Amino acid sequence: MTQKTPAIGARAAKAPVAPMTIERRDPGPRDVEIEILYCGICHSDVHKVNDDWGTTQFPVVPGHEIVGRVVSRGASASRFREDDLVGVGCIVDSCRACAECRAGREMFCENGVTFTFDSLEQDKKTWTYGGYSARMVVDERYVLRVPKGLDPARAAPLMCAGITTYSPLRQFGCKRGDQVAVVGLGGLGHMVVKLAKSMGADVTVLSGSRDKEKDAARLGAKRFVATREPGALEALEGTCDLILDTVSAPHDLNKQLMLLRNFGTMVLVGLPPAATPLDAAVLIHGNRRLAGSNIGGIRETQEMLDYCGKHGVVADVELIQAKQINDAYARMERGDVRYRFVIDGASFAA
Repeated sequence: MTQKTPAIGARAAKAPVAPMTIERRDPGPRDVEIEILYCGICHSDVHKVNDDWGTTQFPVVPGHEIVGRVVSRGASASRFREDDLVGVGCIVDSCRACAECRAGREMFCENGVTFTFDSLEQDKKTWTYGGYSARMVVDERYVLRVPKGLDPARAAPLMCAGITTYSPLRQFGCKRGDQVAVVGLGGLGHMVVKLAKSMGADVTVLSGSRDKEKDAARLGAKRFVATREPGALEALEGTCDLILDTVSAPHDLNKQLMLLRNFGTMVLVGLPPAATPLDAAVLIHGNRRLAGSNIGGIRETQEMLDYCGKHGVVADVELIQAKQINDAYARMERGDVRYRFVIDGASFAA
């Protein structure tokens, strides 16, 4: 059986998002039904609506930064109760049996992960719809518990922007006293500042202009460098333990790599559209490392949420109504958001 659900989505590439009705399955034995309270807007939502990657299955209903309330559950579901505050991130299913799934790295499922929207279900027949909707049904194994005390609207972006930045900070050992730099101060970059500072690091923001210098200080950064100014990076050469690069536009990685200390690491979490030239000598002289990081599994995402609950870390958001999504997309393309748009779930059915 299925239930008709109000949603917002796009029916063709580059078309404006608009109201539509989608079908959600009735909860199975281990499913939970979630009333969506808030859904963050990730830049990947815009890419999918525009079909920038050439893979979008239309109609598409974006959204994978979801916070909601459990309204019902299947007969065998035991992890959550009605009225629990929960989250859904980028992943809603996987094979559960392969080595990657068993290791808690479901995003690399060897048999094909099911992402929250525009992704094939494990039956390889049905396509998923995301969080721009009034409700959804998810297997409880892929549902996250939102800690008490976190503002649910500001917690929604943690499901993607939070784990995307927390995971590399943990993987590469961010600790008290480390010198950490972040390239770009947007939806991801502002989370790097908050999380790295909470871990005791001294944070430097590298940005193209000084427009966000005051914001960087307010968020907890110790230094701000406007990278387009002549000689701006020279004083930082050889000083950074860890750099997180959040920029998705083409840019020069070699200059940033020069900022690393010997054995330092730069991690890419942004995804530029084209290959980037790399000077091997910059890596070899000093044993510098260049790495990438891609969200995190369910276990690590819950760890991140628990950490944020303990340390009071949430995103800076602008709350919008569903009718404002197209305007929000246009503002995102201009960089006019500080720092994450979050949709009020009540407006999906309005």
